[in-house]
Amino acid sequence: MILLRGGTVVTMDARRSVLRADVLVAEGRVQKIGRVRARGAKVIECAGKAIIPGLVQAHVHLCQALFRNQADGLPLLEWLSQHIWPYEAAHDARSLSFSARLGIAEMLLGGTTAVLDMATVHHTEAVLEAAAESGIRYTGGKCLMDVIPGPLHEEAGAALEETVALGRKWHGRGLVRWALCPRFVLSCSEKLLGEVRRLSESEGWLVHTHASESRTEIELVRRQTGRDNIEYLADLGLCGPRTVLAHCVHLSEKEMRLLASSGTSAVHCPGANLKLASGQQPLPRLLAEGINVALGADGAACNNTLDAFHEMRLAATLHLPQFGAQAMPASEVLAMATVRGAKALGLSDSIGSLEEGKRADIAVVDLSGPHCQPGGEDLHATIVYCARASDVTDVLVDGRPLVRARKLLTLDAAKLAASAAPEARRVLGRAAAHLPGIGSATPE
Repeated sequence: MILLRGGTVVTMDARRSVLRADVLVAEGRVQKIGRVRARGAKVIECAGKAIIPGLVQAHVHLCQALFRNQADGLPLLEWLSQHIWPYEAAHDARSLSFSARLGIAEMLLGGTTAVLDMATVHHTEAVLEAAAESGIRYTGGKCLMDVIPGPLHEEAGAALEETVALGRKWHGRGLVRWALCPRFVLSCSEKLLGEVRRLSESEGWLVHTHASESRTEIELVRRQTGRDNIEYLADLGLCGPRTVLAHCVHLSEKEMRLLASSGTSAVHCPGANLKLASGQQPLPRLLAEGINVALGADGAACNNTLDAFHEMRLAATLHLPQFGAQAMPASEVLAMATVRGAKALGLSDSIGSLEEGKRADIAVVDLSGPHCQPGGEDLHATIVYCARASDVTDVLVDGRPLVRARKLLTLDAAKLAASAAPEARRVLGRAAAHLPGIGSATPE
């Protein structure tokens, strides 16, 4: 048993209740919230701290953590074709495992306890093994790309065969869950996308893809399919509660209605959308339409950080000049990083809020620093506007302590940081061999 004692519990329940209370964790669950005496429990003192649900990032690329600070100053399609695809193609199992562990270490230390990840085409099992080692709650899968030339291209049949084998091996193993990950419409044949829909229905796996991130991408999709992204995916049967669409920056009115009526989740990635000059998702419009919107940092290569607090602050402030000063209440921004993220992952019955009986995914945030003081009446606002990833002191996933007193227990964060530069040089050196094959392959 673990007793988080003397903190302020930001429950993120339906009433957005905030309580001065203890939290007792036993057998992986939140057993009690209130005044607790538990003889023999390990105690984590939480005075001056907020006890919040573990943060959920519903769109990340752990395979790109090793490419941080390597691909700046380009829009999406050039960024992909000139840098990211050659870099991903250069990964071997060792470097991919390292990249995943580097990204997971950053996220756990910053209070992120659950992710929806898109791996690259090859060596996917290295990512799954790293996730299992770390203890993070992981959903993700092998990236599918069958119409892009170069080293990341795979024939649909072989790609799907590997996807099914890995999914059936790993889905439900510990805290790992499988997702089908076609990269985006421009990289996937209609045949492959049709098989993705069939597998999602038969296996119950999530579908995790990108849609409507940049205007150039959307024009190419229209040229290729005769429809907008969401319309095309809906026509293929790929919109629904098991589908998570990253970005959704440029949407028509019809597409917003399709997302709302189908129960498809969208993921807001403001940091990446700004840095790649893609635009900004009309977030208040999507929420007003009843669309479930979660948050994600995307990748360290296009955002340079995997910090959920950074994304929350951007989501809370970016849209106010257009939609008004009250358009994004802090409590709803925090919901995007907790309960809405859990809903996108299909886990809202288990995580996303601190309620008795739910799984104990918890982050403890120290609000005593000068950047958080003096505190105000709205603790949601203090967390969203003031708190930083470095304020996280303790993290539990499924009741297991993974961060204690700001120290990561399952991975050696200091060693990963110290080894990142030489490991990146290994991959980038190999990537040069792939540049002629992919560097000019902007989708047509």
